[in-house]
Amino acid sequence: MIDAHHHIWRQADLPWLLGPERPRIFGAYGGLKRDYALEEYLADIEGTGITGSVYVQANWAPNWAVDEALWVQAEADRTGWPMAIVAYADMTRRDAGKTLDRLAAIPGVRGIRQQLHWHRKPAYRFAPHADLCRDETVQANIARLADYGWAFDLQVFAPQMEGAAELARACPDVTFVLQHAGMLEDQSDAGRKAWTAGLKTLAACPNVTAKLSAFGTFIHRNDPEHIAEQVRTTLRLFGPERCLFGSNFPIEKLWTDFGSLWSAFQAAVPKKHHDAIFRDNAARIYGLQT
Repeated sequence: MIDAHHHIWRQADLPWLLGPERPRIFGAYGGLKRDYALEEYLADIEGTGITGSVYVQANWAPNWAVDEALWVQAEADRTGWPMAIVAYADMTRRDAGKTLDRLAAIPGVRGIRQQLHWHRKPAYRFAPHADLCRDETVQANIARLADYGWAFDLQVFAPQMEGAAELARACPDVTFVLQHAGMLEDQSDAGRKAWTAGLKTLAACPNVTAKLSAFGTFIHRNDPEHIAEQVRTTLRLFGPERCLFGSNFPIEKLWTDFGSLWSAFQAAVPKKHHDAIFRDNAARIYGLQT
């Protein structure tokens, strides 16, 4: 089994953890303002059968993107834990290739994430504007990931999904992994309808895969039925060969433990699809052998 989305970190390396709390998408985060080492993560997953994982960049200072990946690689080497790395690079820069070339020297790097999600609510906003997916420089840089055999972890809200589909079509040789199954933040009937329509648009792009993760982000709890509902919709649209599980730990540790989260996802995914969603798809996309 593979956890396709987790973080480990040292508090001193994360500027957003330092100083007083300010509104964040996942609510109060005092419990995260400390080191979260690989040893604690391994203790959290004990008993689950997980034998490898994918580390997704945790927003170190942008000029430390390579340092972050180097540190994660060192932790994997130190412990022997099989861990692929989704690193950061600023894809809005015309010279992004310089960062990609430096990251390519790190054996565990298998992809890039730059969070492109924008929302009218400042606490939900990460990108400077809503249409980065349509930016020509961004599209050209992401298309270059095919040269490295890397994926792009795509993070957008429902209103951005049309643009995200344009990005996927502009980069047909790159595999896109839709973070958190499109981040369903609007729980109203209209919001769910827009989210489902956006997922359908992205599912029409054969190079887009959906990550089943972080479903507690906007409700701040582990809710098995909430998880099951999103799994059903995403699985129906993308199929079992284009869905994969991610824990989003330690963020979800703010409101649950790993065992409870794991049990909820195991129950939500039909058993006949467990191998694909909890192991095979992540292993294929991120080149991870466990």
